[in-house]
Amino acid sequence: MKPLLLIDVDGPLNPYAAQPERRPEGYTTHRMTPRAWTAAGHGKPLRVWLHPGHGAELLALADAYELVWATTWKDEANDWIGPVLGLPRLPFIDWPQMHGRAPRGTFWKTQYVLEYAAGREFAWIDDDITPADREYVDRLHPAHALLLRVDEQIGLRRTDFDALAGWAAEGADARAE
Repeated sequence: MKPLLLIDVDGPLNPYAAQPERRPEGYTTHRMTPRAWTAAGHGKPLRVWLHPGHGAELLALADAYELVWATTWKDEANDWIGPVLGLPRLPFIDWPQMHGRAPRGTFWKTQYVLEYAAGREFAWIDDDITPADREYVDRLHPAHALLLRVDEQIGLRRTDFDALAGWAAEGADARAE
């Protein structure tokens, strides 16, 4: 069974924290109105920066991983983000609670990531991963896991895709032994 690749949108794919007036190189600007955004009363569409090459990079990893959205966009990532990047519909983590309390100083998503992984190997890309999350996963998750923190001002880079490919290859070698 392939490991999961759990993909956050805001931070890794959308470097939202970059200077508002300067889009990062290679990214294109998109205006989106997901339900949660409009339900919160925002009048103007949400500005999202996406790199058109990231879809192909993620699809290349699909040989080694099962791709899954791990984002507050939930299934709406399939409506708004996936089509722009050329991704098929992906499964998603349907967070039982968002932005709630988390155990031992971890990010609120971490406990639910472990529940979703259910003992499977996984790599998780997110901008909110901390050492507390790594320690929590190391302590409670029985399989290998890679928690890859991505700078929310920069987004995913070539080195991140290389790290994900390398980690998957090492795991495949270990599973074959």
